[in-house]
Amino acid sequence: MKPNPVYAICSFNDIPSRQAMGFHLMVVDDHGNHRPWSIIVVRWGKKVLGYANKCPHRGVNLDWEPNEFLDPDGIRLMCGKHGSTFELGTGRCVEGPCQGRALTPIALAVLDGDICVVGVHLVEDDASANN
Repeated sequence: MKPNPVYAICSFNDIPSRQAMGFHLMVVDDHGNHRPWSIIVVRWGKKVLGYANKCPHRGVNLDWEPNEFLDPDGIRLMCGKHGSTFELGTGRCVEGPCQGRALTPIALAVLDGDICVVGVHLVEDDASANN
């Protein structure tokens, strides 16, 4: 396996600026086992930020509807289950029951116009994955 894999997950332009999008991926662990991995990608201008889609309060996904991650002001990530809000740049909880804890960051890079996940091994999509 490559020491530092890179996987394109979408085009940079697929996510409008000041918006967030969720991705349900499948990660491969060191033993070759596959497990689901849900992440959030936020685009803010030319910057992209990534976090695991898992609230540190109870371990639930943040989105209450598909791709609904931002608070009503559109400036923080928000848990739709408990109302905790998180700073976009740090993932730190600034309000709610998990205050003081933080979302798990995900390493991302923009390469050749694509947003890529870096440093994890993913199961790659193929035609049979949607059956």
